[in-house]
Amino acid sequence: MAEIVDFIRRGSMLITPAILEKIHRKLPLWKAEYSQIQSPEYPHLAEQLMFLVNVVEDFADGVAKDIPYVTIAQAIFALSYAHKSVDIIPDTVPELGHADDSSVVRAVLIQNEKVLAKRAIEQGRNWSRITSKP
Repeated sequence: MAEIVDFIRRGSMLITPAILEKIHRKLPLWKAEYSQIQSPEYPHLAEQLMFLVNVVEDFADGVAKDIPYVTIAQAIFALSYAHKSVDIIPDTVPELGHADDSSVVRAVLIQNEKVLAKRAIEQGRNWSRITSKP
């Protein structure tokens, strides 16, 4: 897990406010993409991604200014990673295709659990349904 955390840390350090703005405009399309994920091995992945999209949208829209930028940068990194068609394990590989996406997303949720759990409650969502488990 330490390697994934370091991977996320390095990647999220590259997320600037300009990148946030560009990705914010793409999020409606990404939301549609993530809603189509059907992976029995990672049943929470689609809901986790949708939650992170909502968090980033709320921050970018000025609704959730209290969220630390590092949390937003890590969420953007996870969303971007899940969106990429070329990643460590191609999504087309049966039973394993979303393993890397799930690992990155879960690491972001775990590292930012206190902030994100609070945001889930503010959104009226059940944190245990979002969960940090696969």
